[in-house]
Amino acid sequence: MGLSPRRTRQLLRDVGLEHIPIAGVLLTHLDTDHCNPAWAGHLSDFTCLHLHKRHRSRAERAGFLYGRSEIYEHAFALAEGLTVRPILQSHDELGVVAFRFETPATSLGFATDVGRPTEELIRHLSGVHTLAIESNYCPRMQAESARPDFLKRRITGGSGHLSNRECVEATRLIAPRKHVVLLHLSRQCNTPTLAEVGHRGQPYAVTLASHDRPTPWIALSSHEHVPA
Repeated sequence: MGLSPRRTRQLLRDVGLEHIPIAGVLLTHLDTDHCNPAWAGHLSDFTCLHLHKRHRSRAERAGFLYGRSEIYEHAFALAEGLTVRPILQSHDELGVVAFRFETPATSLGFATDVGRPTEELIRHLSGVHTLAIESNYCPRMQAESARPDFLKRRITGGSGHLSNRECVEATRLIAPRKHVVLLHLSRQCNTPTLAEVGHRGQPYAVTLASHDRPTPWIALSSHEHVPA
């Protein structure tokens, strides 16, 4: 939900999903680049908004609890056979949620804006089939950028974002079995090459997510059908 409703619908059309009803949305946190204010009032009655208990008051003030919503704090079933295991990590004032999705056949980890790779986070995501994890910035580019010092401190201070180096180290410890998706690359303080280079030669495939195009289809198990 970080993009506008209009842009999101366009990207869904690009991958042939514009007619698929969205049953649910899971929020990691409510920063505007992850929860665009324009979505307030634009989710259908069919769509359920899932958000952590810590974020409830802010979501209510922002007008996001007008429709169907589910407040979670611990593991819950998103659908039959699909369990969501959330974990709250440090990010700004209210924190951010990283997810482990599990089915009998496979697992997916999703972690962005987690600040630093804590032991708790590593244990939570350990051994997933596919890991989607942020690789936000290059420390050198961050230091040399024209960004104000307070913003640099926020990003690099342990409650902001993962650097490329921290992402590589976290991925090594989590040891995903098949695939890694690199998320949330800074357009000012990172490049795809710098984010990807530390993962070369590893026993998993790498995909780089982008803010302006849909991520390619990724099979979460060898038995899963992937649309053309």
